[in-house]
This record gives sequence, structure tokens and C-alpha cells, in this order.
Amino acid sequence: METKIINNIAIVKSDEVIIKDVMSTLDFIMNIKYETNCDKIALNKEAIVDDFFILSKGLAGEILQKFINYKIKFAIYGDYSNYTSKPLKDFIYESNNGKDIFFIENEDEAVKVLSKIR
Repeated sequence: METKIINNIAIVKSDEVIIKDVMSTLDFIMNIKYETNCDKIALNKEAIVDDFFILSKGLAGEILQKFINYKIKFAIYGDYSNYTSKPLKDFIYESNNGKDIFFIENEDEAVKVLSKIR
């Protein structure tokens, strides 16, 4: 796992899945917050378990609620073009029009979006 800070945003990239469930999410949030003191985090989507993107499993809601509870603005960056689920596309659209959670194409866009959020 690599972490760098740009504009007070923790940019995390991992080749391994690090967010698997609620407990691993809490560990991730606390570790990044402790290491960087950032309340904005961007993470590559490959670091999140695939079940997260199957909304009927409920994992996305449980995981993202932890970021909201701990007042962390969170962007997941990566390629979403292979997902065909209408509920997931709607969820991504609604999230991107909010103020807390964002699904972004790449790291640079994640920094731009999170930099604008207060």
C-alpha cells in the first residue's frame, strides 16, 4: 500500500484488497487518519472487495456509512465502465452529486473533486 498526500488529501493505492468488510474499513480509516491527519481520502477501486459493487449484498452501504460517521470525504478512483448494473450506476450518479462519497475515473480527478469539498 502506497500513501501520498496532495492538498491535504491522502491518496492511497494498493494492489491488494484492503477493504473487505466493516472491520477492515474501520482499520483503514483509523490508520490513514493517524498516519496522515487527513479527513479526505482517495483509494483505488482495486483495493476494495468486488462484493462492494454488488449493491444487493449491502456491503457498500455498511462500508460507506463508516466514512460518513467518521466525517471522512472519500473518493474511489478507477474504471467503472465494465459495470452494467443500473442500481450501481444510479448509486454512483447520486453519490457523485453529494458531498461525501465519490466514484471517480482517476487519481487526478479524485484530487480535484476532494479539493473542492469543505
